[in-house]
Amino acid sequence: MSDKKILIQKYNVPGPRYTSYPTVPFWKNNELTQNEWVESINKNKTYFNSNEISLYIHLPFCESLCTFCGCHKRITKNHAVEKPYIDAVINEWKTYLSVLDFTPNIKELHFGGGTPTFFDPRELKRLLVALFNSENIDPQLHELSFEAHPNNTTEEHLQTLYDFGFRRLSLGIQDYSPTVQQAIHRIQPFKNVQKVHDLAKKIGYTSISHDLVFGLPKQHLDDIEATIEKTLQLMPDRISLYSYAHVPWIKGNGQRGYDENDLPKDDEKRILYEQSKELLEKAGYLEVGMDHFALSHDDLAKAMNSKTLHRNFMGYTTQLTPMMIGLGMSSISDSWFGFAQNEKSVEDYIQRVSENKLPVFRGHLLTDEDVIIRRHILDLMCHFETKIEDNSIITPLFPAIIDRLKEMIFDKLVNIEGNRVRITEKGIPFVRNCCMAFDQDLHRNELKENLFSKTI
Repeated sequence: MSDKKILIQKYNVPGPRYTSYPTVPFWKNNELTQNEWVESINKNKTYFNSNEISLYIHLPFCESLCTFCGCHKRITKNHAVEKPYIDAVINEWKTYLSVLDFTPNIKELHFGGGTPTFFDPRELKRLLVALFNSENIDPQLHELSFEAHPNNTTEEHLQTLYDFGFRRLSLGIQDYSPTVQQAIHRIQPFKNVQKVHDLAKKIGYTSISHDLVFGLPKQHLDDIEATIEKTLQLMPDRISLYSYAHVPWIKGNGQRGYDENDLPKDDEKRILYEQSKELLEKAGYLEVGMDHFALSHDDLAKAMNSKTLHRNFMGYTTQLTPMMIGLGMSSISDSWFGFAQNEKSVEDYIQRVSENKLPVFRGHLLTDEDVIIRRHILDLMCHFETKIEDNSIITPLFPAIIDRLKEMIFDKLVNIEGNRVRITEKGIPFVRNCCMAFDQDLHRNELKENLFSKTI
């Protein structure tokens, strides 16, 4: 058995993806009050002395169910839902403005889903005008991006959002194999993607991302190679190459549209990624953090090289804003000192907003230890290294962390130099495993089976 296969079998265990720390299953404030959450936001403003925020807006509607998807969504073909939902998001933002003791400056905005391009461009424009109190904004001062489904993204979508100030979009591709597309119920031919991609470039978008997924049901090496080959015909500025997270026990029957035996097994799945990485790097892409690639001219690659890369619930970002507010059903906000999640059903969300209340239903207020641990995990996820300061309150925890890393050190996946922890190039595929050594919740609580997807 090869050394690589042995490592995959050894370290491919359930573990968090670390879009936050503490991770959502370990949040302790299941009845977070509005006052507690607002106090956490105002603490952020005082501590960082900044009113800059990132804004994430969840647009949950899809016309059909993609069985690979782990997002909170609502399947409907009834577009009458658009106006009341946009009204609710606008009202939620107004409620935030009424309860905060400062006026937020929206530095970054992202439309996620669901399918943002489910919405009529005029409804999206109405939302944007309400958020910014302006008909357009300067793209040099703000970074605006949105996720798009190639099958329903129109020229009007692209032009309307571009005219407002958007310069980035992500196209959901997954895989071009008809067999894989049939299995995940996401049918979209290459010509649809090419049409939207070329039109966006013609209009003037400067950063186009293609979102691909490896480890999908019925996906084989020739499928992912063909998908990468087609992707390279278009040379998007960024590529997200996500690992399929098979968690049907969490997401319900949506991920049961195929047999478990259809999924690539541990080492087979990893080969899909490594072959894709080799093809992308040969074409000039830089691997950025975990699961991302970018061409050298793109801001994401520049942030990786300058060690200014940041990671939050929107994924990797170049904007180091200290505050992220999530609007819409199920959205998660991050004040650095706390997290808050909105109601997870459309009806409950709209009802809470109609009462002029922030629609938060759970969250977590971080302890001093949490804040320090999250910084180390963030550094590992973004830069593959972190340094334990001598005067840190977690210094007494360091020996236990080193002990948990001893197998990774032995396997030459991690180096320890004094108080600095570095993930080696060989160890990059196992970055989540390294972060797990720092995760105090994992070692203070009994880990429930099937709580997380596997790390590789």
